[in-house]
Amino acid sequence: MPAPEATPPFAPARPFERFASRSPVWALILLTAISTCGFIDRIIMNVLVQPIKAEFALTDTEVGLVAGLAFAILYVLLGIWVARIAERRRRLTLIGIGTFLWSLATAACAFATSFLTLALARVGVGVGEAVGLPAGQSVVSDYFPKEKRTSALAVLLLAPPLGAFIGSAGGATIAQLYGWRMAFLIAAIPGLLLSALVLFTVAEPPRGQHDRLGADADTVPPLAAVVARMWRRHAFRHLLAGSTVASLVGFGLNAFLAAFLFRRFGFSVAEAGVIAGLIASAPATIGVLGSGWLTDRIARRDARAYGLLPGVSLLLAAPIYALAVTRETPAAAIALLAVAAFVQYTYLAPAQGVFQNLMHPRMRATSTAIVQMIYALIGGGLGPLLVGALSDAFAPDSTPAGSSAGLVAAMAVTTAGYLWAALHFLRATKRIREELELPL
Repeated sequence: MPAPEATPPFAPARPFERFASRSPVWALILLTAISTCGFIDRIIMNVLVQPIKAEFALTDTEVGLVAGLAFAILYVLLGIWVARIAERRRRLTLIGIGTFLWSLATAACAFATSFLTLALARVGVGVGEAVGLPAGQSVVSDYFPKEKRTSALAVLLLAPPLGAFIGSAGGATIAQLYGWRMAFLIAAIPGLLLSALVLFTVAEPPRGQHDRLGADADTVPPLAAVVARMWRRHAFRHLLAGSTVASLVGFGLNAFLAAFLFRRFGFSVAEAGVIAGLIASAPATIGVLGSGWLTDRIARRDARAYGLLPGVSLLLAAPIYALAVTRETPAAAIALLAVAAFVQYTYLAPAQGVFQNLMHPRMRATSTAIVQMIYALIGGGLGPLLVGALSDAFAPDSTPAGSSAGLVAAMAVTTAGYLWAALHFLRATKRIREELELPL
């Protein structure tokens, strides 16, 4: 009996994949669009703080719970379980299903009648993103070779600044014109369309096609092996610690940025949303893309750039942001916030690039899920709660609209976390060169 033919690259895993594109560029564009929608659905809550706070009579602490921890709670529990499935099954199917689910949950936010129902809908958004997002970086890493991976991931990581702008500016404008419930409904539409596109128009890439792998290339390592690999890599540990602390600060500050502009300078909901979106998008986009491109270039000569560039940037971000939120005029505050946004997100692409390059292709979806789980719980979950709780603590007798002075103090204190994050990035440079040369 003749031996069976070897499976060719990009062999269709489903009948409809016969017509799917195998273009790395198309895959990157579509996955970036999906990730952007995920961030829109996550961030839109931030610019709707004031109208939702007013309608349900919430404290800043309760706002922090809905904006952060409610989203993170099941995201954390489901993320790793789904990622283990992604190591064995078609990842793009999971991405499509998850995108559909979180879009439905975003629409459900529009029908909330209380703090509890709104919190439950936000939990649903977290469930959908736990299913749909962890496999994205794994797919991109299999489409692009190691020397281009950080740059490709920098494009994927445009989702936060792009999502911040669209979610903030678009959400606030729609809320101003048609109410906050309509903002949630419209935000859900793109994800529903993209879920079908990713299922039918992107081919599943062969795992590890650009990596030098041994005989165990198709073996899925146990979860314990993934965690052990992450822990044994000195650079991974410190990059993860630094980026986690930075995400806590970033999520916390961004959750209340529009509210800060509303309370301190008297902008309308729409004006605050547009300004917050511009601050969090344009300079951040340049910072994310620039850091990915620059670190890839410098790292060809010295891989310590993956820790050094973000570390220095975060050291600058802390005092600039603290100075920004304490200014008395809106022009000075907005200008300094834009400068801070340029430097405060430069850690994203270098950290994610190193995370992918240090892990075996059959570990990448799981390690990404673990990283995102930590980001979601500590950054997205506790960051807004921390700033909200500090705001209430600094101004316990504030009006129902919230205190400007309490929020300013809370944001200024929180920025100190960037200094802590910077130390971890700088410590990662000690071993990063030798660890990137280790076999997968």
